[in-house]
Amino acid sequence: MKSATRYLVATAGVVLHLMIGSVYAWSVYSSPIIKETGWSESAVSFAFSIAIFFLGMSAAFMGHAVEKFGPRVTGSVSALCYGSGMLITGFAIHSHSLALLYLGYGFIGGIGLGSGYVTPISTIIKWFPDKKGLAAGLAIMGFGFAAMLTSPIAQALMDSVNVVNTFYILGVAYFIFMIIAAQFIRKRRPGEVPEAELEQMESRSLTGAQLTANQAVKTPTFIFLWIMFFINITCGIGLVSAASPMAQEMTSMSAGAAALMVGIIGLFNGFGRLVWATLSDYLGRPFTFTLIFVVDILMLGSMLLLNIQFVFVVALCLLLSCYGAGFSVIPPYLSDVFGTKQLGAIHGYVLTAWGVAGMVGPVILSWTHQVLHSYTVTLITFILIDAIALIIAIAIRATFKHVKNYE
Repeated sequence: MKSATRYLVATAGVVLHLMIGSVYAWSVYSSPIIKETGWSESAVSFAFSIAIFFLGMSAAFMGHAVEKFGPRVTGSVSALCYGSGMLITGFAIHSHSLALLYLGYGFIGGIGLGSGYVTPISTIIKWFPDKKGLAAGLAIMGFGFAAMLTSPIAQALMDSVNVVNTFYILGVAYFIFMIIAAQFIRKRRPGEVPEAELEQMESRSLTGAQLTANQAVKTPTFIFLWIMFFINITCGIGLVSAASPMAQEMTSMSAGAAALMVGIIGLFNGFGRLVWATLSDYLGRPFTFTLIFVVDILMLGSMLLLNIQFVFVVALCLLLSCYGAGFSVIPPYLSDVFGTKQLGAIHGYVLTAWGVAGMVGPVILSWTHQVLHSYTVTLITFILIDAIALIIAIAIRATFKHVKNYE
């Protein structure tokens, strides 16, 4: 029964992430919204940037809320904010109000994303202390695959009931699924996880510490982890934002083949979250993150030097798996270093890197290409900052022994 309970909690967490992960399907709505309202492409896409920014920023304080009020409360807040954000988005399109779009989808919806993102992860990790990587990977994989589920449903709805009603329908549906899922995500009670698994978790700790969030952020280790996470997302999200035009320009790939490639790399983004996180249970989090940056540098180098379509696709697939890996490996890494005392809050703080990177990565790529009319400088830039991250991933191990001093 105890085993069944934790798998129910994990399933509910995956469902919650499947709903909020639909934010990655925003590109499906762009053209219909532009056609309906006459807004510019940049004005519409900015709503997505605002949503990702507030995802990262709201996760910082919602992580504390998970620890203080419990995952059911924050999950319910997520359902309310994300569902209502979608409804407001529909009304914004209907009334042709760009400010309302930014408020509904960007600000309110973004808070729903941030609170929903942090709700299940730290909770599930505590239910699976012996398989922290696998637990985090499962939940976060749901977020990565959500666009594949949402895109065809949203497209079918827009074809039949128009874009405004699509947001109304999805807003209600998301609220219902999320509010139900949230009620099944709860903290474990004493005795609900076998002692042997708890002992195994303690034996895998890199520091033996149990820090509060405010203690953790003062450590050099946290700063290094934040920078590593930021660089990983900056490069990954930059490549995601321009994968199709980059493939067409650098390898003369057709538009149709590039579109197919985007779908394939999406699979690697999703599965990479589970595979790398599970691998980290066996290799250890420090070595796994080091390996991620080694793969990044090698694949970026191959894209830069070999303008061959097959090599380009393979490299981009591995790069996107590493991008997804950053999201799923960082929570158990934080647990290994700082303990699970306030893991949700610590995870929330590190997610601010996502909010910042969501703005920086695409801007670096689009600006360098616009000015230089080439992706070469962009790839070199990404290689250099990944090299910095690799050095940090190796150097960070020397800081572990000092973490206990911050308790």
